[in-house]
Amino acid sequence: MVYEEEVGIPISEARCLAAIGAFHPLSVNDLAMRANLNKAQASRSTQALVEQGLVLKQASEVDGRGVVLSLTPKGCEYWDKVMVVIARRNEEILSALTIDEREQLSVLLDRLLQHARQTSLPE
Repeated sequence: MVYEEEVGIPISEARCLAAIGAFHPLSVNDLAMRANLNKAQASRSTQALVEQGLVLKQASEVDGRGVVLSLTPKGCEYWDKVMVVIARRNEEILSALTIDEREQLSVLLDRLLQHARQTSLPE
């Protein structure tokens, strides 16, 4: 709800916008993974973002059948707004921890991510 109020787009679209802005260009499959959405959700959100003029959908140079997604100039403006909301929300969440606890959390999350990458299932 915060995203819709502050940025003007639903959370699923904000997540897609954030992922495209951070990792562009992205295929819809890569976007779904990065935004932690299923492919159908990512596809619907992408279409809404394209219709709003926030995302550009272009043919992939690597795979002629596929498309890649990137932000338009208007999408970049929205991306900046989304990132401010995300940063503020993250700070609100982390405010429950002391500086030492934040550092411990960071180390533990890094370890979990490393382990997840090493043990991920093949595609």
